[in-house]
Amino acid sequence: MADFKVFLRSGHWPTLLAAFLYFDFTFAIWVLNGAMAPFISETFNLDAAQKGFMISVPIVAGALMRFPLGVLSQYIGRKNAAMVEMALIVVALLYGYLFVNSHNEVLAMGVLLGIAGGSFGVALSLGSGWFPPKYKGLAMGIAGAGNSGTVLAVLFAPPLAVQYGWTAVYGLAAGTMLLPMIVMWFCAKEPPDIAEHQTLREHTACLFEKDGWSFSLIYVITFGGFIGLASFLPTYFYDQFKVTKVEAGQLTMLATLMGSAVRVVGGYVSDRIGGINTLSGVLVLVCITLVLCGLAGTSVTVTTLLFMLCFAALGAGNGALFQLVPLRWPVTTAVAGSMIGEIGALGGGFIPNAMGQSKQLTGSYLWGFVAFAVLAALMLVMLRTVQVRWTRTWAEKGGRARPTPAPAPASSRRDHLV
Repeated sequence: MADFKVFLRSGHWPTLLAAFLYFDFTFAIWVLNGAMAPFISETFNLDAAQKGFMISVPIVAGALMRFPLGVLSQYIGRKNAAMVEMALIVVALLYGYLFVNSHNEVLAMGVLLGIAGGSFGVALSLGSGWFPPKYKGLAMGIAGAGNSGTVLAVLFAPPLAVQYGWTAVYGLAAGTMLLPMIVMWFCAKEPPDIAEHQTLREHTACLFEKDGWSFSLIYVITFGGFIGLASFLPTYFYDQFKVTKVEAGQLTMLATLMGSAVRVVGGYVSDRIGGINTLSGVLVLVCITLVLCGLAGTSVTVTTLLFMLCFAALGAGNGALFQLVPLRWPVTTAVAGSMIGEIGALGGGFIPNAMGQSKQLTGSYLWGFVAFAVLAALMLVMLRTVQVRWTRTWAEKGGRARPTPAPAPASSRRDHLV
């Protein structure tokens, strides 16, 4: 507890709180179509491939929004960029409430809801910007725990849809966005961690570096796996185990809650043992649990427990990777995070489509799980290869932050001047 108080005093905790709520509510909106998928699929009589594609549209659209929003935040400030984004989300939700009456309009709404997926890099940079390097992992883990918005979506949206109809859920969600907007406006302060205005080329330098792409590909697994599975699980539980739509949301909530909670732990542990070490263990666990999830398709209890373990690993991996980002790009963390988040979130679009195609072509979801497990294994091999160069250039062994040099004593500086 004393250590946590020291952590809070080292930065500006109201800004961290505002960043968490901002990410939490926008994340809930981003996965809302996934939570509503059993209702939407039943209304428009969608097949397995159509379900997977419909669920993937907001994920891909959100991924494409991340980098532009990160760049915008560098010019108008992260707090202002967050306020603009949340206002646009309200408009998108009202469109879903008032104008969606066909499958094609659901897809169009999915594109608009992708606006909510752009918040990631801005939220993490805003929340961690006031904190020193040794606490960046924990601060980013707390801000990033806003992916617990998945829990809000899958827990509350299905019962509301049963009571009022699924389109009404989008109207109700528009009203909830007022809370994070108010907190952001009154509590957040723009961090002082960007010393001067930089050119667009300087902002996007990570796009032209091998490290940027290495981070992005690993994030395809940790975050892409999280968002892809979180969006698809209500459909998976509903189709595979014939539970009710509300029960499907509750089972999904158990898994996603683990991923959200453990993200903070992943950042905290990575500050101590290093993000590289943490990510290595995470990728091994993800490979194993994904395959086992596919093989356990006859037991809802075993499957749920395996998903909880898998999501815990994915959440820890997200926290671990973003402990490393500010070490590698200390000045352009927001844009680097947005670019990495963009590629990673694009990977999330792979899972619903892979699951839908696997079910459509083979009658089983197993090969969708196996395909993503193979990708995770490939990323593990890549990580163990590149970590040699990382620890020689910008990180300590295992991926820890390098010590900050202590300032020279005043007497030494006077002696030097003399």
